[in-house]
Amino acid sequence: MIETTFREETETDLFGEQAVLCGGTTALIRAGFDTLVTAGYPPELAYFECLHELKFIVDLIHEAGISGMRKLISDTAKWGELTVGPKIVGGAARDRMKSVLQKIRSGDFAREFIREMKPPRVRLAQLLLEAEKHPIEKVGARLRGMMAWRGKT
Repeated sequence: MIETTFREETETDLFGEQAVLCGGTTALIRAGFDTLVTAGYPPELAYFECLHELKFIVDLIHEAGISGMRKLISDTAKWGELTVGPKIVGGAARDRMKSVLQKIRSGDFAREFIREMKPPRVRLAQLLLEAEKHPIEKVGARLRGMMAWRGKT
């Protein structure tokens, strides 16, 4: 059990969802996919390298921590994690994360969210539609359908 306050739990939960777990991770996946496809690689390969294999890495981190994951991956993956990762998520990303946290702490996010959740939710519908149209969704649905070992979801 972690002792916390309602405010701390709320602010860290919102931040984690927006900046790292949902918003940041999916944006990074789509950017990686787009980069590979734009460079001429097959979308299926881009899907596997940028999305499908993520579960393996997340499972390692979940079980052993970041350092523990690092001990279990290849030397090329270690080198890339340590030298390239900070270039992708560097100072500019940290500054934007601080800005996101400030919007949460000030109540700006809550006000924007409450305003946007009032019917007819046009902006949310548009954002969802745009996200669902991303090519990674079509490629992923097709590939997941070919994976007989997966439970159907």
